[in-house]
Order: sequence, then C-alpha cells, then structure tokens
Amino acid sequence: MQTSNAAIDPARADAPPDRRKTVLVVEDDVTLNRLLVRQLTQAGYEVQGALRWRDAQKLLAEEEPAIALLDMRLPDADGLDAVPHLKEVCPVVVLTAYGAIEHAVKALRAGATDYLVKPVRPEELELAITRALERASLARDGQFWKDRLQSIVGGKMIGSSAPFRLATDMVDMVAPTDQTVLVLGESGVGKELFARAIHDASPRCDKSYVAIDCSTLQENLFESELFGHERGSFTGADRRKEGLVEVADGGTVFLDEIGEVSATIQAKLLRILETGTFRRLGGTKDLRADVRFVAATNRDLQEMVRAGTFRADLYYRLSRFVIEVPPLRDRGDDIIAIAERFVADRVFRRNVPKRLGPEARKALLGYRWPGNIRELKNVVERAVLLSGETEVIGVTELGLAAPQRGAEAKTFRLEFEAPPTLEEIERVYLTRLATRSDVSRAEMASILGISERNTYRLLAKHKLR
Repeated sequence: MQTSNAAIDPARADAPPDRRKTVLVVEDDVTLNRLLVRQLTQAGYEVQGALRWRDAQKLLAEEEPAIALLDMRLPDADGLDAVPHLKEVCPVVVLTAYGAIEHAVKALRAGATDYLVKPVRPEELELAITRALERASLARDGQFWKDRLQSIVGGKMIGSSAPFRLATDMVDMVAPTDQTVLVLGESGVGKELFARAIHDASPRCDKSYVAIDCSTLQENLFESELFGHERGSFTGADRRKEGLVEVADGGTVFLDEIGEVSATIQAKLLRILETGTFRRLGGTKDLRADVRFVAATNRDLQEMVRAGTFRADLYYRLSRFVIEVPPLRDRGDDIIAIAERFVADRVFRRNVPKRLGPEARKALLGYRWPGNIRELKNVVERAVLLSGETEVIGVTELGLAAPQRGAEAKTFRLEFEAPPTLEEIERVYLTRLATRSDVSRAEMASILGISERNTYRLLAKHKLR
C-alpha cells in the first residue's frame, strides 16, 4: 500500500481538510497507481493509493474519500463485487482495459458513476473526477433550492416595533460571522424564522440549511438523524446513512428545542462545537463538518444548568451570542401587520376578498396571545373560514376571550384518598390543568416547564387530548 498527500499551504495548516477533494486510487499495477497518484496530487487533490482491495478496506475504516478510482481486476477481489461496498461511501469511477468494456457496463449497473479505459489520459481523468463530484454535490443538495424558495416566499419576518427591531439588529450583527447563536423566546414567537434569517444573511446562504427538532425523537434516532449511522449499528440499519451535519456541510444546522436533549447527546454536541469532528452512530472514525450551529429553546437553560440537567460547558458554548425574540404581546402594532399578512395569505389561497374590521383589530391588540404568532395564525385562518362570503372579519369570527390583564390567577388543590403514585399525581394534575378554560396549551407548557410538544405528548399519554 502506498500513500501520497498534496502539499499543504502553510497559511492554511490549521484548517480542516476538505473531505470532498480526497481521492482513493485502488489499482494493482504499481506503475499506473503511482502515475495516477502523482497526476491527482499535482492537480491539488489529497490522494491515497491502494494496490489491493484489503488495503483499500483498511483505508476506508479510518477515513472517507470523496471519490474512488477502482480497477476492475484486483488480485484479491473482483471489481464488480467491490463497487456496491464503495458506492455507499463515495462515487466510484471504474478503470478497465479496452477489451473489457462489458465489465464497465456491469459496474455502472452495480452503482459506479463512470468508467475510464486504460491507459488513462490526464484530461480524461480530471474530467471524470470533476463530473462525478458535481453529480454527488447535486444529489446531496437536491433539496437546497426547494428550501431556499420556501425561505424567500414564506419566511419573511414582519414587524417594526422596538423590541422586534432590537432582535433583528442582533441578527444583522451576528449573521456575517461563524459564531454559534442561541435564540431564546416563548413557544410560538418564531424562533426558527430568526434562525433562518441568520443563515440567509450569512456567507453560508448558498449552502444547505437543515433543522432538527430535538424533542421529537428518541436518543438513538436523534443521534442517527444528526450524525448518521453505519450499517448494522442498530436493528434496521441495513445501509450507511449520512446525518444532517454531513448534509449541511458548509451551511447551517438549526437545533430547535435544544433544552430537550439527553446528557449523551449534549456531550456529542459539545464535541462537534469544540472540534468540528463527530462520529456516526456505530462508527469508529472521526469525520469533520464545516457547519454553523444555531440553537433555540423556550426553556431556562441557566436554571437547568443549576439543576444539573444541562451541561454548563455546552451552555457557555451555545450562549456566546444570544438573541431574545420578544413575545407577541410586547410587539404592539406588529400584531396587526402580522395578522394582515395571514389574512392576505388565506385570501390568495381562497380567492375571496377579506380584511380586518376595526373591532377585530381592537380585539387583536387587546388579547394577550399566550401562544404567540402560532396562535395568531390559527385564529386568523379560523376567522377567514368563519366569515364565509363576508368581506369584513369581525370580532365574533376571531373568537377571542375578553382580556384578562391583571386578573388574579385561580388556584386549585389536588386531593387523594391514599398516598398516590407519581403516575397518579401526573395524571390528576394534568387533568385539572387540561379542564381549566383559562389555561391554553401554551400556558400549560409554561406552567409545567416543558415544551408544547412534550405537553401534547403527556396529554396523549393520559388520553386528555
């Protein structure tokens, strides 16, 4: 086995290697192997050469190339048998003799992306590699432009109030940097819109933005979703899978509900934040990812640190730059501007003229909006439907309760005939909360100190939805 590396620019000696430009050459002809390694090294690639399939497998166990050149006839393997293994890792370009084109065709059917006939000319070699890497990039980023269009069409943030402008000014300050950002705010205030705005205003805007909800998946599934997994790492893992961190290479990863992650995941997040490296679930080799992290939560992470449920070192790493998104009730006339946007959106879909009447506007401004923008959207969409053929939406269609500002909070007691189990306490407590007409689901989540998603999960568990 032989290895050769491209020269490293001293000015970038500390920069992480570019995995997308690493080439593995698997060719048993020593002279041709050395020639290919030299040509590719001179072209600026990092190159590793292997004379046998077993040597290539050892290299693959340690790191992942961006592309492989594979001889169809190896001393210890048939190239057709090796292609399916290699294609799970990277694109494969097969090398074949002139009289064995039919083998190359079979290799293409087995998953190879291209083939070259020996002897290989330098210009053909570079063209084949460039073409294969471009195809891999397109496959990886196929969702990018759909996401980008969605961001442009439906993700505009609206508002001119002082609290909102303060938050958006923070976005403008941090977006051009690579700084990790922690977005705080109540459930429903639009934290993900702020995360997306940071990405769209950053130098990474032409790369992928991926979001993951930390509260919806079990620990192993979450780890697999974020970091990927190796074949056989758990039941049903019949093939290697790239995680969202790899998919977002060069872009941004948004971690929603970061306060819900387990201690194990917290440790792995800290590692990638500090070193830029991670391992797939079931993997043994370190991989690198050039991603920017934006996290969000409605939890009090400082209190969680004091309680020992959230790592202090991870909190300090995340909170180097904090943006607090104001609740809707503190944004004044922004409420009307956002509501009008939702009305216009529903009008566009239904082709029925609609506008908010003066009494409806007054009611919108007087309501406390415990569910914030998410609740406002639901109220407006319901009002558009209830107003039927009437152009003006009135206060009746909104269905909002009278303002309760300054009202004294009601109390209740839990009573049991015998010492209850924790399960019984949970069930009775949730039942009492769920049956109170003055407590919304968002307020219930705030009282319980958990996310709205976990609140709905607990209600479903006790059949209270």
